[in-house]
Amino acid sequence: MNNEQRDIKLLKRIQAGDRLAYKELINRHKDYAFTVAFRILNNREDAEEVAQDAFLQVFKNLNGFNFEAKFTTWFYRIVFNAALMQKRKSRIFTEDIQSSTQASLVSNLSDSSEDLRKTERQHAIKRAMQNLQADDVLLITLFYLQEQSLEEIAEITKISAETAKVKIHRARKRLAEEMKKHWKEEVKSLI
Repeated sequence: MNNEQRDIKLLKRIQAGDRLAYKELINRHKDYAFTVAFRILNNREDAEEVAQDAFLQVFKNLNGFNFEAKFTTWFYRIVFNAALMQKRKSRIFTEDIQSSTQASLVSNLSDSSEDLRKTERQHAIKRAMQNLQADDVLLITLFYLQEQSLEEIAEITKISAETAKVKIHRARKRLAEEMKKHWKEEVKSLI
């Protein structure tokens, strides 16, 4: 049984009132829901809240789900929309000490130079992605980090696969430009 079939089976069990099936569905998809939300919001607490709200929306709207469709596409569209709504609500950017780039770099001083370079690279990408539009962040996350196919991305974002390919290419260019803006020549050594 593949993952999609397992999801459909879980959804039918949930409709029948099986609470353990709902818990299993959450455990199967919570990490990815959080990742999508976090990439858009750049805030751990908000991303956790959005992921949790998305699961509640799944539960409330389960009767409207087309069981011929892929659950993951429907679910991640819910997460994406919820994250965008949250982002619109709170346009204030705050950075706490634990998510601070500088604090992270200081705490990693004892790491080897390769670990430090990897950490710097991750922070450079994260900082550059914070300056991108939410759509760009989503496309980069889905394609490069979650390794979704163009067809899956097209279903999630409600655009054609060809348009998704073009938008991913443009988003990648904007990401590179953001990195160049902030890191100039250091980008070459990080990549």
